[in-house]
Amino acid sequence: MLSPEQGKKLIKLARESIASEFSKKEHPIDSSIKKEFGEEQGVFVTLHIKGELRGCIGFPEPIMPLWNAIVDSAKTAAFEDPRFNALTEKEFKDIEIEVSVLTKPKLIKAKPEYYPKKIKIGTDGIIIEKRYNKGLLLPQVAPEQGWNAEEFLEGICMKAGLSPGSWKDEKCKLYKFQAQIFSENKLKKR
Repeated sequence: MLSPEQGKKLIKLARESIASEFSKKEHPIDSSIKKEFGEEQGVFVTLHIKGELRGCIGFPEPIMPLWNAIVDSAKTAAFEDPRFNALTEKEFKDIEIEVSVLTKPKLIKAKPEYYPKKIKIGTDGIIIEKRYNKGLLLPQVAPEQGWNAEEFLEGICMKAGLSPGSWKDEKCKLYKFQAQIFSENKLKKR
């Protein structure tokens, strides 16, 4: 578990990484940050402007050190999320950053009809896979949308480009994970 102070450091790292793209100056990563956040972990960086999604990109699997995953995810969420135009410098001053540090996804070993009972809304995020289609929804999405477990499963199908109810297909694989969420907005209020 990371502390709120560590969460602040991760958000600061994400913000500085985005800022370095505007300044065109390489953002040097302090060796203490590399040491403190050197463990490989999955992470997503989410950007909001006035409560509206402005970018969200990350790594569901622990494939690189956390500090490196934060830097890559922040820049990609700001400038390469295919759902949005690249973040402008004017927008940058208004963004709120949220960092979700993920546990390793685990396959849900159950028949599809039991999936809704295996998902804890507000605690679990989910990943669905069927052949070439794959989608991920973070744990905070279901409560933000007011979804129950079945609606969450329908939402992940839509995100993955699958037809409604695809989660009931035994050819689909469903994984769940948890996240420790650090929100710049909430940390400012503490």
